[in-house]
Amino acid sequence: MKRLDEIGAGFVRAIELILNLDPAVVEITVRSLLIALASTTIAAAIAVPIGGLIHFHNFWGKRAAINVIQTLYSLPTVTVGLLVFLLLSRSGPLGGFGLLFTPAGMVIGQTILIVPIMTGLTIAALSGIADQVRDSAVSLGASKYQAIFTIMGEARAAMMAAVLLGFGRALSEVGVAMMIGGNIRGYTRVLTTAIALETSRGDIEFSMALGIILVSISLIVNLLVNRVQGRWWA
Repeated sequence: MKRLDEIGAGFVRAIELILNLDPAVVEITVRSLLIALASTTIAAAIAVPIGGLIHFHNFWGKRAAINVIQTLYSLPTVTVGLLVFLLLSRSGPLGGFGLLFTPAGMVIGQTILIVPIMTGLTIAALSGIADQVRDSAVSLGASKYQAIFTIMGEARAAMMAAVLLGFGRALSEVGVAMMIGGNIRGYTRVLTTAIALETSRGDIEFSMALGIILVSISLIVNLLVNRVQGRWWA
């Protein structure tokens, strides 16, 4: 019972930190959102064209390529973190740019992490459009590229859902953020790494405040995905 009381008191204190816009809480939240948004924007610019190219072209090994992309959905974040760490370290090929333990390095890591997810979901979104849509566009005089844009327009809601899911994945990951960002206070500390650190320090109230914010953002993203998909299936 005492432990439950402590948890309840911690929850109340966490809500107070959020409502009072505690500077540390706001700083960490804003940084997390900016890094996740930057990663998602770059990943979308890469994943959507690649997904389109794979879907609209037939080539040897296409099925295998799609299987590899789908396998990378569950790629452990620490594996991506290790790969990017080796690339950005001083002895790595990109070590001269000084990106290790920086927000830019975290963006690179998160982008690599979510590109396969967004690419695979883009392919799935385009595959869900009936062949009759393309046939109708062609019969009305549309060129090859006009037909492609027509199909992509029909799949825009599902593709938007893919982008939102990529954002949610980037925001909630911890392996890349910890290994590439280094969890530096006021510079690379984000929601997930701050929760891990403050919990180990015993600052449960602060951790719960950050956890509530992270869950709330994830809930909003999930609601947006359901909203978009609802419009799509309506």
